Amino acid sequence: MKNKRLVGIVLIVCFLLIIPLLAILFTKEVNWNLADFVVAGVLLLGTGLICELVMRKVKKTYHRIILCTVILAALLLIWTELAVGLFGTPFAGT
Repeated sequence: MKNKRLVGIVLIVCFLLIIPLLAILFTKEVNWNLADFVVAGVLLLGTGLICELVMRKVKKTYHRIILCTVILAALLLIWTELAVGLFGTPFAGT
């Protein structure tokens, strides 16, 4: 199989999205709707694909680590903003 990492990225995203789906079934604390799953899927898949692009195009290991760390930090900041409104943007969660 030529694109093992791509398949791995998609499988990891699916697994991560199954976690809140299962939580919805067992508790009222998790209140996600379809839009939440779509946004989470796009964020996770986009982050994975951008990191994959970095891994393919950037030659130096040190630069790969730095770029992927920055990408993951951006994901965490965006996710936090959407969840709890860290910066108070109009997209902030409640």
